[in-house]
Amino acid sequence: MPNISYSSTVETAFQRLLGHNPSIMLHWNALGDTLAGDHLLSAQLKEQVRRTLAHRNGCMYCRAKGAPDPKPEEAAMSMATGLAELFVQTGGNVDSAVFPVLREHFTDAQLSELCAWICFTIASQWFGAALKLDAPSESD
Repeated sequence: MPNISYSSTVETAFQRLLGHNPSIMLHWNALGDTLAGDHLLSAQLKEQVRRTLAHRNGCMYCRAKGAPDPKPEEAAMSMATGLAELFVQTGGNVDSAVFPVLREHFTDAQLSELCAWICFTIASQWFGAALKLDAPSESD
């Protein structure tokens, strides 16, 4: 049971919690949709990052959507999930020495997108964790 009541918004459980503030929910969802899609980075890579973070950030709702691939074959995927782990471990204070290694696999534009995705995902998952959002039900 979440820490606050659900709003009357009839979307996912996450959106029913955020739906107490319709304008915030609308913009949050729009940003999430923009960040999640295929852009400079694939949606598949971002999903692996989301799954990696979900298992570190305590949101049962996010965690229920699956575990990350424990041994991704693609080097860029491995680097991206490693960066996500570093964000969690360091509170976002990633050592500058990491970036030259990341640049072997990503452009600066891709790193910007990746860091934005990681930060947005952490914020979403912390929101769910703070409000004790349970794993999704069949209707989610």
